[in-house]
Amino acid sequence: MPPEGPARLAIGDIGLHSIMSNVIWTIRLCFEGHKGCAQRKWEQMIQAVDRALRILTVLQGGRRMSLGEIAAAIDLAPSTVHGLIRTLLAHGMVQQELDSGRYRLGPATLRLGNVYLETLELRARVAIWAEGLARRTGCAVRTAVLLFDEVVVVAHEPRPDGTRQMPEVGIVIPAHASALGKALLAFASGGLPQGPLRSMTGETITAPEVLAGQLDSVRTTGIAHEVEEAVIGECACAAAVFDSSGEAIGAISLVVPAARWPLEPAEIDALRDAARTVSRELGAPVWPARR
Repeated sequence: MPPEGPARLAIGDIGLHSIMSNVIWTIRLCFEGHKGCAQRKWEQMIQAVDRALRILTVLQGGRRMSLGEIAAAIDLAPSTVHGLIRTLLAHGMVQQELDSGRYRLGPATLRLGNVYLETLELRARVAIWAEGLARRTGCAVRTAVLLFDEVVVVAHEPRPDGTRQMPEVGIVIPAHASALGKALLAFASGGLPQGPLRSMTGETITAPEVLAGQLDSVRTTGIAHEVEEAVIGECACAAAVFDSSGEAIGAISLVVPAARWPLEPAEIDALRDAARTVSRELGAPVWPARR
């Protein structure tokens, strides 16, 4: 059974998919211009990068796995995986535990993740407004980006009530089960997530037609809602942030305990104002974008 609640992702994992995907696409562009032996060579390089990415992906979330477990997870021979892991070890992308011999993500992934966060303009722009938004509404404020069928939290402003709260940068949540994800899916070119919609709690929307109806509403109002769909006892509303091209590059959400739900209209207006202001600063001509 899948675990309930968002999966926690090490900070270094955050930029991994996008970095490796860019590498793959660069190789593919080069590959298109070569033929014969050169073509086979580039094809092998593409395959190696893809396999390395799959190894890093199965190790995300703090997993510690043996060579055999990794090989089984990505359906490759242990000898093939061993060669790839040796290369990843040499670059600090993977570490091997001395006592157990198991593998985990290495410190170089943290460096890549930090570079991603430091150069993410969305994060810098939202930071200016997030503290005031949290203070004005009394809610925690999350900022996230869409990564395939999930959202990754790239910034987190805790509730200003003085309670102890876990840092949430790096949390991964299925897009269909979160307000952040719905706010982004509503304006994404890819439409609904591929494959079955995984249930996180008894309230998770798993029917594609129901999700599609909610996304239609988001396109009209600019606001997405989540009621205990990812985590029991947690509710949220979210609004997408757009850039100069009209693309939804991220989303901001207000997160509250279920006992505080629904949010007051003034709090939702504050969220809407923040998303509109950040979008304007990023060059968006209108908010929400027209689809």
